[in-house]
Amino acid sequence: MTHAAPQTTASANGFGALLRQWRGARKLSQLELALSCNVSQRHLSFLESGRSRPSRAMVLQLAETLEVPLRERNALLQAAGYAGLFRQRDLDTTEMAPVREALRLMLDHHQPYPAVVVDRDWNLLMHNAVFPRLFELIGGWETVWQRCCGDGPRNVMRLTFHQGGLRRHIANWREVAPLMLQRLRKEAATSGSDELAALLVELGADPAIPREWHAPDIERPLPPVLPLSLDAGGAQVSLFSVIATFGTAQDITTDEIRVESFFPADKDSADLLKALA
Repeated sequence: MTHAAPQTTASANGFGALLRQWRGARKLSQLELALSCNVSQRHLSFLESGRSRPSRAMVLQLAETLEVPLRERNALLQAAGYAGLFRQRDLDTTEMAPVREALRLMLDHHQPYPAVVVDRDWNLLMHNAVFPRLFELIGGWETVWQRCCGDGPRNVMRLTFHQGGLRRHIANWREVAPLMLQRLRKEAATSGSDELAALLVELGADPAIPREWHAPDIERPLPPVLPLSLDAGGAQVSLFSVIATFGTAQDITTDEIRVESFFPADKDSADLLKALA
């Protein structure tokens, strides 16, 4: 692969601003990051101010240490004057067939319990057969999605918070909603996603969501898993979920994919889900 020409001073300053942003998001001092990368704090300071120009290897080393998502590693490389390294392949392409097959196996093997595949913005990519059947208990699959998302991407977070979606069917809404907002804030800050940031603004303008829920409660003890109690057509379904990711992804799409698998929290919920399957 041929490299781009060295970056200009303007692009170096752009890199420095991005580097400071990611260092701040990871709550690291210049000294801590410099020690982790085996460089001097002085050199790191010069990189952030634009006085020094990073090599391509240094950009990648910093991004790895800061655990920057692959999409944003490309942004760091480009800000430093280099070509992006990581490709983004559509999930429907031939190259991604092994990934699709792995995801389908994970979804199918989780039957009779619901499971979904989402991207970093919580847009629905895949689901197993049980997931839509839950919606038949609350108004129908297509009807609920249309109310929440119209003809746009089917966003699971928007589905959850929308008045016409799952919100009115979540019996423990006041317990789970603040925790989900806290999660969204963290993901928006650490992923650099404009779509998640826009969703937070949208939810912040919803008068039905108390303003205090938008501020993190750092003293509140967090549960080991997030319980979700659904009132589905008069039946109570108690669930919790586990999220899996690809730990060795070298492609942007694969890096951003998450599989959320729901498990019954009690026998009655397990029996209901088995009946739906």
